[in-house]
Amino acid sequence: MSENRTTTVSISDRDVFIVDCVRTPVGRGYSNGSLNSMKPIDLLATTLDQLMKRNTKVDRSLVEDVICGVVTPVREQGANIPRFAALKAKFPQCVPGVQLNRMCGSGEQAVHFGSQAIKSGDMDIVIACGVEMMGVVQMGSDWQLDETFKDGFDFKILHQGVSSEMIAEKYNISREEIDRFSGRSHELADKAQKNGYFKSQIIPVTLPDGKVIDKDEGIRTPVDYKKMATLKTPFKANGKISAANASQISDGSSAVLLVSGRKVKELGLVPRARIVATAVVGSDPELMLTGPIPATKKVLAKCGLSLSEIDIFEINEAFASVALAWQKELNIDISKVNPNGGAIALGHPLGATGCILMTKLVNELERSNKRYSLQTMCIGFGNATATILESCSFKPNPKL
Repeated sequence: MSENRTTTVSISDRDVFIVDCVRTPVGRGYSNGSLNSMKPIDLLATTLDQLMKRNTKVDRSLVEDVICGVVTPVREQGANIPRFAALKAKFPQCVPGVQLNRMCGSGEQAVHFGSQAIKSGDMDIVIACGVEMMGVVQMGSDWQLDETFKDGFDFKILHQGVSSEMIAEKYNISREEIDRFSGRSHELADKAQKNGYFKSQIIPVTLPDGKVIDKDEGIRTPVDYKKMATLKTPFKANGKISAANASQISDGSSAVLLVSGRKVKELGLVPRARIVATAVVGSDPELMLTGPIPATKKVLAKCGLSLSEIDIFEINEAFASVALAWQKELNIDISKVNPNGGAIALGHPLGATGCILMTKLVNELERSNKRYSLQTMCIGFGNATATILESCSFKPNPKL
């Protein structure tokens, strides 16, 4: 895939570059979802295989680790699934794999760990990836809220939905604002899908019965705002959070090929984006989902960029109130936020979402000829991740 691209950035040996990134279509995470007949290991193996088939200059034996986000690592998603998936994708036996769980930020954390290994000089080529099939392995089935998680804390253990209601109240966000943001997500995703913006990033998935899935399943248009306003609010009586303004339960996989600047030059690769900075923070475990606010501030401070210099923002739409609180607190231009829709429309296959968002960002930076992007994700019980990317193909407008 790199043969037809050019780069406009300087390449330093220990810089970390995204050479390529792919994702599967995102299916509804239920028994009737478009991907449900697949096994998680096969979905991930397909993703890894197709990533490498797009990048023939990188021999599979050169990959030094496959780091995979998996939020519910049990049964079909347990037993170090990236190792098995890599072997099934015909990677040589010398290529290791490891899975991690930073809850909703797992895919983005996989990118961070891979980037840190490359920056330190320990590795040169890493695949960061994620997989989650919520229609096969139910969310939360790896733990239970018993006395282990109830006693000995100075805070309450709450459902994320309750926290999202608390955030809406704290930031004085109305139900109408929340529903409008949610409808916007569907409308933007629908526009992107119809205009073919996702085509180059999605790898078609062939099901066991031979059917090919090549489009995201969760997008719903035209948006019926009147019906949306009537939906029940399960986390609070007469509340603001409904099924229509929260992320969808989904199936999906994604993978990002990370390469050091040294290896980029040695192999004659053309990178797509440079990882400028990464950050992870802890935040209030009760309010829980406000972590993207300090994470955004931290990652900007680490690289000396300002909010005004960021061209595109991608914040995971776990709940609309979370994205709106972050946007209001930091006074971010809403037109720069999730320009092709987010998890409310496209879905949130937990462990995969971090890499899916990054794949969307890399492609949107190129499509719109923008330079910098910032990705951030809220995480259960008070964590958040953030990453800043620089496009390697950005060309300034000489008229500006």
